[in-house]
Amino acid sequence: MNTAVIDEQPVTPAPGEARVPRSAHLKAFLVRNSMVVIVLLSALYFYSENARFGTTANLQTILIAAAPFALIAFGQTLVILTGGIDLSVGSTIALSAMSASWMIMDNGSSAATAVAVALVVGLAVGSVNGLLVAMLNVPPFVATLATLTAASGLAYAVGDGAPITGLPSSYGDLANTKWLGFQLPVWFAIAGFVVLTIIIRRTTYGTRIYAVGGNRVAAQIAGINVRSVLFSVYAISGLLAGLSGVLLSSRVQSGAPTLGSGYELDAIAAVVIGGASLMGGRGTMWGTAVGLLLIQMLNNGLDILLVPSYWQDVIVGALIAMAVAIDVFVTRKLP
Repeated sequence: MNTAVIDEQPVTPAPGEARVPRSAHLKAFLVRNSMVVIVLLSALYFYSENARFGTTANLQTILIAAAPFALIAFGQTLVILTGGIDLSVGSTIALSAMSASWMIMDNGSSAATAVAVALVVGLAVGSVNGLLVAMLNVPPFVATLATLTAASGLAYAVGDGAPITGLPSSYGDLANTKWLGFQLPVWFAIAGFVVLTIIIRRTTYGTRIYAVGGNRVAAQIAGINVRSVLFSVYAISGLLAGLSGVLLSSRVQSGAPTLGSGYELDAIAAVVIGGASLMGGRGTMWGTAVGLLLIQMLNNGLDILLVPSYWQDVIVGALIAMAVAIDVFVTRKLP
């Protein structure tokens, strides 16, 4: 006699097939989305401590601060998905910003030309990284550390060791113009999120990125041009860093050789906190966006509560450790 009754009780599992309790599924869901839960709880805490945290003006402040970070974090996500890392994005931001500023102030170029040059500079740095990693098999850490140092030196050289100030308002309009209540950098970040999400989830190229990060040898056997994929993700990362440099320098209407210093660490932190594996093959743009939002929200909320900046670094460091621990737990323990 059949032990299952349709619509009255679950079907008896097949021999050797263990039934997974609903509590286990709920536990897995909560752990995998723990950062979303932390974001919501943190927001509630900051709002309860100071109602100014929940105002529209403060939300705009968080989003504006997050926008340039978002672009480099999304590029960093592509790199980390392949099992690599890009330490050069902070220096690329500075070099791109200084190049754009120099084109306007010393070369008399238009704002549009300056932006184009900055993007080309970012793409060039990313392409050098891609060549070193993909073609010469230089470890990503070493390759991007070298370009970090070189790009930083070039950023100082462009301005003879000094910032370039006094950029025209036409250049500042790029970051300070509002559309539908938000400044343009926020819309650039949203566009980057949407486009890259579609690419990695809906295209063959996205599948190849995951395949290279999951098992490079197997991907090559399957006919994937691993070198091409590796080169492309570093080039995209550099291009997005160049755009971020434009937005940051446009916002303050000046270029500084220190602009973007340390941003690479924040970008990596956002990716890791968002659930990506540093071993490659696992991660999403959505997770990176959540990780980035959490970092910026914590910085903003702790500033409002007058918590010293060094304690903010401690908290972000603890979150990175927590995120890695959760990643290991999800990989080994959950169904």
